[in-house]
Amino acid sequence: QVQLVESGGGLVQPGGSLRLSCAASGSIFGFYVMAWYRQAPGKQRDLVADISTGGRTHYADYVKGRFTISRDNAKNTVYLQMNSLKPEDAGVYYCNMFPATMTWGQGTQVTVSS
Repeated sequence: QVQLVESGGGLVQPGGSLRLSCAASGSIFGFYVMAWYRQAPGKQRDLVADISTGGRTHYADYVKGRFTISRDNAKNTVYLQMNSLKPEDAGVYYCNMFPATMTWGQGTQVTVSS
């Protein structure tokens, strides 16, 4: 069973940047499509971006051009570079496989506020 540990969240001003990281346990990380999800307060968890084993990426429309997902299979880590952050980007960010499994990490909180 893969375990996921997210980090890198924090408080940032609108227009700022953050880089999220997700470390995955297990030697089979490289075989899975990985994704970042966001859960805003009072809302369901939504897919933000995903990346295939070969590096092919897809993004939710509202983050296109601002967020970049990447992965390092040698380090069992997936990243989310978030630029030009907006208040509506705030929430708890989780990584998981795509489609998501039932096993979620603790997430990392992103707050965008002046």
